[in-house]
Amino acid sequence: MPTQDDVLGYFNTLSNWGRWGDDDELGTLNHITDEVRLAAARAVRHGRSVSCGWEVAVPEEMERSTTTCPCYADMPGVENMPLPGFRNDRHWGYSNERLGILFHGNTITHVDSPCHIFWDGTMYNGRPHSLVDAATGSAWAAVTAAANGIITRGVLLDVAKVREVSWLEPGQGVYPDDLEEAERRQGVRVRSGDAVLLRTGYGRVRHEAGVTSGFTQAGWHASCLPWLHEREVALIGADTPQDVQPSGYEDMAMPVHTVGLVAMGLWLLDNCDLEVCATTAAELDQWDFHIAVAPVRFAGTSGSPVNPIATF
Repeated sequence: MPTQDDVLGYFNTLSNWGRWGDDDELGTLNHITDEVRLAAARAVRHGRSVSCGWEVAVPEEMERSTTTCPCYADMPGVENMPLPGFRNDRHWGYSNERLGILFHGNTITHVDSPCHIFWDGTMYNGRPHSLVDAATGSAWAAVTAAANGIITRGVLLDVAKVREVSWLEPGQGVYPDDLEEAERRQGVRVRSGDAVLLRTGYGRVRHEAGVTSGFTQAGWHASCLPWLHEREVALIGADTPQDVQPSGYEDMAMPVHTVGLVAMGLWLLDNCDLEVCATTAAELDQWDFHIAVAPVRFAGTSGSPVNPIATF
């Protein structure tokens, strides 16, 4: 088990600062080369696609407004149209809405870009946190760095299945030995440029009982970070918000988020729903697949809600 000093040392030993140049904002997405994308396409052997994202509840997880939308400035004459609305002849109708969403947290499936977390006032590749402005967002390593999408081979590691439990209990960490045992049992090996999705079974809990409250959760333990660095993983996801909570480290509540985003430039896919993906993988006996993650191009934002698609 790494000590707290070991984990703090990861900022140096696992750092990717300068690895792809001083102006790099992609971080570990650089591992996804053209050859990796072509190999990902060859992982499609059955043509079956499944979503790895949760449906967003409206209005519980979103603010919905059907009043005047800013886009109406480009549509003269519709400023006061009621919603839903109809033309005078009532043949043609429409609906419209304005939605507000806070996607970071423990419920909505979203991707974190490197500017999401700072350490000692610094972001990925040594940029100061002052590049993030409340009015304009981040001028560095925002989600728009991934405007071309994250298209690669995905690998599902079903640690709940490996441990022969329905789900990991809150506070249980996942360690490198778990990852390698999942590889062995599933007949798959994580390689450079892969997106690794971790199933703890929390998705099943959420389907059966709803979202749990509190900050105790299963997830990646900090000891997995050197493993992910060595394997040159491009993106990690989980059916929880990633980090096991509590982390076990007094001075770093979220080491996977902090070391991953700041030192490694490792993009994160939080709060996946991996239940259908897991049942499909077991049915087809195929634990790798083509995965497509397309962040919305929100200028200067630290992430985006997404609907990851796995195609077997």
